[in-house]
Amino acid sequence: MLVGASSWSARSLVHDSQWYPRRSMKAAQRIAYYTDRFPIVELDATYRFPPTPDVARQWVERTPAGFLIDIQAWTLLTGSATLPDSLWEDLRVEVRPELRDRRRLYLGHLSHDGRGEAWRRFRHAIQPLVDAGRLGAVILRYPHWLRPGDTGRALMAEARRRLPGLHLAVELRNHHWLEEGERESTLAFLEEEDLAFVCVDSTHGPAVVATTTDLAVVRLLGRNPGDWEEADVPLDERFAYRYSAEELGAWAVTVGQLAGAADEVHVLFANAYRDFAVGNAAQLAELVGAGGPCPR
Repeated sequence: MLVGASSWSARSLVHDSQWYPRRSMKAAQRIAYYTDRFPIVELDATYRFPPTPDVARQWVERTPAGFLIDIQAWTLLTGSATLPDSLWEDLRVEVRPELRDRRRLYLGHLSHDGRGEAWRRFRHAIQPLVDAGRLGAVILRYPHWLRPGDTGRALMAEARRRLPGLHLAVELRNHHWLEEGERESTLAFLEEEDLAFVCVDSTHGPAVVATTTDLAVVRLLGRNPGDWEEADVPLDERFAYRYSAEELGAWAVTVGQLAGAADEVHVLFANAYRDFAVGNAAQLAELVGAGGPCPR
């Protein structure tokens, strides 16, 4: 069971909290400080822009053996709206000509060859993490507008086909996938495709707790009310939520149950406001007897 936070470099954590002992710390020093306290991190820098092999190698060099990094899949690969500038420049010719001036790019805008090449380059970029044993899981966050159906299932099956041999974890933002009439078929599909289900704690009601592979993933986003999908929702309204001792105690029980059903459990606090995520992660790790630094 591994407990950590969704970032070691979030602006609010670095500049608006006193968790790091000095404001003048370099990135490598902050990473060392973080890995002295947690065995896992989730990195969302890969969500809007795909990583490069050089960046992945830096993560390997700056973290100890045994430390795990869960990365978020690039938006393009999950069918989400994507910044056109995040696509490799030489690959932009693979966007259909009539769609090249759009403000947002989607996977379906690329040619068949371009689509395959985007997946190949993403896999190539994260290969240093794989080779070093640092990659925990690739978290695939599917957009809130993606309703249950063949389109969504095809996207998920494609991810498994394109990234063989890796732990893939699926987060479903559209609640219809997990409603009573769809839940069992959704979970059965994920199990069939060897895709881990991400249990999400958020404002949208009780988390659905289930395991579909030998890896269980929990992401705790905070429980502030409101529509988080609105682009103009300020960061503090979205993530400024500190879990109470009572809420963490309930999750400690649930995480223990997940550990009984899976070989490995990743618990990631994504309430990334000031030191809320790292603080709550340390509290839960103590409750469940997990966390702590990786052995040097």
